[in-house]
Amino acid sequence: MNKIIYLLLLSTSFLFAQEPVKVDLSSPNSTIYTHLYFLQPDSYQPEKAAKTVQGMDTESAVEIVEKIKAIMDGKGLMVDFSKVPSDPMYKDSLVFGSANKYVLFPEDIPEIYLEKTGTTWGYSKETIRSTAALYDATFPWYTTYVKKFIPNAGYRSLFGIKIWQYIALGLLLLICWGLFYIVHRILFFFLKRIHLVFSHSTNKDITDSLRKLARPIALLLLMSFIKMMLPSIQFTLDINHVLFIGINIIITVFWIYVFLNLVKVVMSIYRTYAAKTHGKLDDQLVPILHKFLLGLVLFFGLLRFLTILGMDPTTVVAGASIGGLAFALASQDTVKNLIGTFMIFLDKPFHIGDWIEAGEVIGTVETVGFRSTTVRAADTSVYQIPNSTLSEIVVNNKGLRAFRRYKTELGLRYDTPPALVDAFVKGIEIIIKNHPSTRKDAYNVAFTGFGDSALIILVNLYFVQLEWGIEQASKHDFHLDILKFAKELGVDFAFPSSTLMIEQFPDKSTFDLKYNTDDDRIKSLMETLKK
Repeated sequence: MNKIIYLLLLSTSFLFAQEPVKVDLSSPNSTIYTHLYFLQPDSYQPEKAAKTVQGMDTESAVEIVEKIKAIMDGKGLMVDFSKVPSDPMYKDSLVFGSANKYVLFPEDIPEIYLEKTGTTWGYSKETIRSTAALYDATFPWYTTYVKKFIPNAGYRSLFGIKIWQYIALGLLLLICWGLFYIVHRILFFFLKRIHLVFSHSTNKDITDSLRKLARPIALLLLMSFIKMMLPSIQFTLDINHVLFIGINIIITVFWIYVFLNLVKVVMSIYRTYAAKTHGKLDDQLVPILHKFLLGLVLFFGLLRFLTILGMDPTTVVAGASIGGLAFALASQDTVKNLIGTFMIFLDKPFHIGDWIEAGEVIGTVETVGFRSTTVRAADTSVYQIPNSTLSEIVVNNKGLRAFRRYKTELGLRYDTPPALVDAFVKGIEIIIKNHPSTRKDAYNVAFTGFGDSALIILVNLYFVQLEWGIEQASKHDFHLDILKFAKELGVDFAFPSSTLMIEQFPDKSTFDLKYNTDDDRIKSLMETLKK
């Protein structure tokens, strides 16, 4: 009975025994697993890990694989085996002419990669040649030298971290705190000098923006310094992984802050330039371009955050492209309007404040936005015209005219004497010459015909003021001058009428208007008008 129980227990132990891990170089996944598994403390067999390096003796191969692992640990690079290909025939689609190749960390250490030789995968010859230099760059000479002077008490652990590592990290942060003020002042000095070289002038807003720009750049340099020095403290892989993710997030935030301030500086310079130009369309471009650049910076910052959190950069870019395409298809009108906006700013068919005729809309351009343009009509109504429509229809920009033409016809009564008609025409010519807002070298005033109820006087002239409101005020003064002169000359304006002619009224004399055609009086009025 006891023998039967013993056999049952022995067979059960065989059933539940785990199969031991063997050296497997059949795929990138199995090769990297073999390398890292046999260098773990509880499964440390460096000779087996050295099998991933081919063409070298065991001692040299062990040194290579240990240094590769130390480099990955020092940089906090943790292998995600779910993303490492298990296909023995894996081909890197991004590398032309190198079919069987796999790079573990393309962004951080592209020099370390696997390649297939025959039927096995192993670290490439380029990796073997680069390992020593990468290790020395990750762990400088002083890393081993300083550890010799650390007392035994420094190797005591607190929450899994040695005392000397706490001290080293504190000293590193203290050094960076002191360097910040020096680097910040130097950067601000050089940025200000560069600005003065290109602009030859100072601006308080730009100076403040440069000071704000120098701060994150200084912090970026110091974070890069910390990132370079951190492996020397030799934290464990888990701690380094968390620290480097945090550092990369902080660096990304600083870069976003740098580009946001850079956009602010560029927009301040462009705003100053736009204020000096004649057209107001450049002024309207400032807020639009500012918003566009801010959106661009935040978009790429978001993509960078996603890659830091472990997403494949290729997948992120592909997803962004597909998402952008889907968004574009779903909002074709918005995209059309956006393209129309860029066409308006490139072609500049009008400026802010111009009086335009666009289809049925007539008015003054007030704003040009991302989607539409605001036009205010003469009755103060506001029209929102899509920019895609404006870029396709015929736009009559009266604001681009060199002068504003004004044409009208004045009707005098049919019984006006010829002498007064001639005097009236010459008087209007004098009014045009004396008016401050008219061209003096291009006008026409003439008795041009006989209307149904009046003698027609054509008045054609040009106002030099381009704004619609000023033009109306100029017309107002011009019309008042004509009315005053007509009253003083003694002529009347006709209105639609019919005249019944009767040869005689019984016991009545004929009705006839009395006009004063005295030459001396007319000459006196003309002389007074010229003064």
